[in-house]
Amino acid sequence: MAIDRTVVPAMKDPFVLGPMPVDRRMTTVDEQRTSAPLDIIFELAADVERWTAYLSHYRYIRFHDKRADGGGVVEMSANRPFGAIAWPTWWTSEMSVTRPGSSRPPSIRFRHVKGVTKGMDVEWTFSPSNNGTLVRIVHVWNGPQWPLIGDVAARGVIGPVFVHGIASRTLAGLAHAAERRATDASRIEVSSG
Repeated sequence: MAIDRTVVPAMKDPFVLGPMPVDRRMTTVDEQRTSAPLDIIFELAADVERWTAYLSHYRYIRFHDKRADGGGVVEMSANRPFGAIAWPTWWTSEMSVTRPGSSRPPSIRFRHVKGVTKGMDVEWTFSPSNNGTLVRIVHVWNGPQWPLIGDVAARGVIGPVFVHGIASRTLAGLAHAAERRATDASRIEVSSG
């Protein structure tokens, strides 16, 4: 009888990204109310590797490093549509996940470490609301380090056009998928009950 001596590496500790900075020059806020329960929308949002199954504007999502909380270093690419033209974007982030039921409110945090948006901090929060969940994404950033035009580019184009354009589509798509999943789960309960 052979002995399996495969060594499985231990998962690395989660990133500690801390509270959202309050001293950034650019802030975008996107919100979506969904009729789905918090646990369903949270799991869909935290499972970023599967976003391409629900969100047609995402080109790819790849983990370069996984952490014990489900976060890690993740590279993402999404298209920002402009009529018939889809403008490709990409970024790499550190990601941390605080799950429902922990000592802190549920959230998903990102800090962009590569790409045009390097230095951007992002926080997804999830709050129970009347008959569902309110999901909020806040992006804060000082803009790219481009002489003379960095701040203008961040607040005039990158934030309102690209960040908001992608985040609002992401929220709407995940809310739709969560509502479908919640409806399917209730049908299963009714038919088996």
